[in-house]
Amino acid sequence: MSILELSWIQPSSYPGSMTNTALTSLPPASPSADAEAMPWVPIAPGFSFKLIRATSDDDVWVELLRLEPGTTIPRHRHTGEVHAYTLAGQRELLDTGEVLGAGSYVYEPPGNVDSWRAVGTAPLLVFVTVRGAIEYLDERDAVIQRSTASTAAEAYRRGCAS
Repeated sequence: MSILELSWIQPSSYPGSMTNTALTSLPPASPSADAEAMPWVPIAPGFSFKLIRATSDDDVWVELLRLEPGTTIPRHRHTGEVHAYTLAGQRELLDTGEVLGAGSYVYEPPGNVDSWRAVGTAPLLVFVTVRGAIEYLDERDAVIQRSTASTAAEAYRRGCAS
């Protein structure tokens, strides 16, 4: 089991430091996207993503996540609601021990704190819509990293360019 070091996420001491100019080339300006043709961008060992859409006001971002079995998403809080639909594989919600497989849907309300990990033998694929930011927390619930539509777009742009 590995806990991800999400180096692409903006440190909490720099809120708002990313500009929305990162969104000029990503995501596509059209109302549709060929997600199948988009590249997977690795952001940590065992974890990659496709940014399908992100609003320039940091309000909403839509992404596909791919995690290899054993990869853990660290404890985090959502500032807005999240909708997650599992397309393939399984994930375990670490707070409850519940294992969710393909076809499962999870709604996370604003303020929800959770952590989860990919389990089983196949990669986990999750389609996610996020409103607001994701704040990664330390053991005292202090924000140590913050992810927004802008930071995700910048990471995806950089990943596609390399």
